[in-house]
This record gives sequence, C-alpha cells and structure tokens, in this order.
Amino acid sequence: MQKHKWQPSGFIKASAVLHVGAAASAIAWPNTLGLGVASIVANHVALTAAGLWPRSALLGPNVLRLPEGRPEVALTIDDGPDAEVTPRVLDVLAEYGAKATFFCIAAKVAAQPALARRIVEAGHDIENHSMQHRHYFSVLGMRGIRKELEQAQQTIADVTGRAPRYFRAPAGLRNPFLDPVLQSMDLQLVSWTRRGFDTRTGDADLVTARLLKNARAGDILLLHDGNAARGKDGQPVILDVLPRVITAMKQQQLQCVTIEQGLRV
Repeated sequence: MQKHKWQPSGFIKASAVLHVGAAASAIAWPNTLGLGVASIVANHVALTAAGLWPRSALLGPNVLRLPEGRPEVALTIDDGPDAEVTPRVLDVLAEYGAKATFFCIAAKVAAQPALARRIVEAGHDIENHSMQHRHYFSVLGMRGIRKELEQAQQTIADVTGRAPRYFRAPAGLRNPFLDPVLQSMDLQLVSWTRRGFDTRTGDADLVTARLLKNARAGDILLLHDGNAARGKDGQPVILDVLPRVITAMKQQQLQCVTIEQGLRV
C-alpha cells in the first residue's frame, strides 16, 4: 500500500494554532486563561460537529460528488453483503444494466466470500466500510481506526483479489484521527450527495423521493442492502426503490457507474 505524508486540512491547522496560542497567552498573561480555555472548548465543539457532519470536508478531503461534465451518477450500497438481500440487489442491477459500489463491512465479506466474489464478478466494486462497523467508530483513537481499516483492507483483498481504494465511515461519522490514517493507506473518503434513509423507513415512495429530488449528474446516492428497512409487505425497501431510481436516471440520460469509474481522469 502506498504511503503518503499527511497534509492536515486548513481547519486542523487553525485548531492547532489556536491551542498553541491559547497556551502561550495563558503563560504570558495569566488573566487570559479563562478566555483561552473557552476558545479551546469552542474549538473542540466545532471539531466534534465537523465529525458528526458526514459531508464535511473540514477534517480532510471528502468526495461529495462525481466530477462535472459527464452524464453519470454513482449508486452506493452500504452495510452488506447480506445473504438474503444482496443477491436480489445484484439481480436488479443486472436487469437494468447498472453498476454500483458496495461499501461492505469486511467481517460480512469474510462470512459471505462467495457472495462478495459474485459482486465483483458482476462488474461492481467492493470498497472499505470498516471491519466491524462499530457504533463507536467515530470516537476511536488513531490506533483503533487503523486496525479497523487495515483488517478490512486485508480481508476484502484476500476474498476478492482487489484491495479497496475508497472508504466510507460507519454512519458517515468520524474524528480528526481518520484523515491521517486514510492518507497513509492511500484511501479516499467518500460521502454522498443524497440519501434515502432506507434503514429507518420502509416507505419506498418516500425513500425514492428523497433520492430523486433535484437529482442531477454527479450525484452519489446512498442505499443499503445490509440493515435495510422493510416495507409493509416485508420486502427490503431497497428492492422497491432501486428499479425506480435507475429508471429515473435513465430518463435523464444518466448512467449509473461505480465510484472508481466516476472519478476516472
């Protein structure tokens, strides 16, 4: 894996300067200690808020949409592979001639190796969505984040023969320790343009409307094959939504591609 020297974002640099400045000020002028502490607390609140905002680029580079100029959108499907849902998702994608990026939980890849290979053999990509999808991922230290990502990279590469090039944080949440790990592993963080919240609602009409509202070229759409909500008929909502979304994209003359295809130079 290629190693890169970490280049902190402007926001991180400013935060470091603020900390140093507050400490120096408190030493030189003790009566400013209260103001310095307040400034540092406010900065930590801002850092936390940036980590809780999946589309934020304040903590480091974040792919929010595909480049302009090509009639393409990216379908991204998270939290699988799921033994029940993923094969049916693959059938839909094949029927409609669409490609997708599966941000997979590596532990599930290890548990479903044949299904993971089927995803890749169908022309889709599997990318890194952490090893375990831990709910506390966003509060892990650098060592914990690196362990999650490195284990996932190795697991997915061993099963599929291809190491991921992109990463999506569990629930999109992260902290300042993530970006230096990503840069050292030559991974790019990928967010999304719009999401359907299809793990929370089984209403296919509502999920579809959220994904298609003002949809245009360059969008990155987020769906889930793992942890998918169920409709009134008990069917995973993605299976009702996906055909509608792909059809709507085709009506706009937009092609559904993988993240890697969409970011090609």
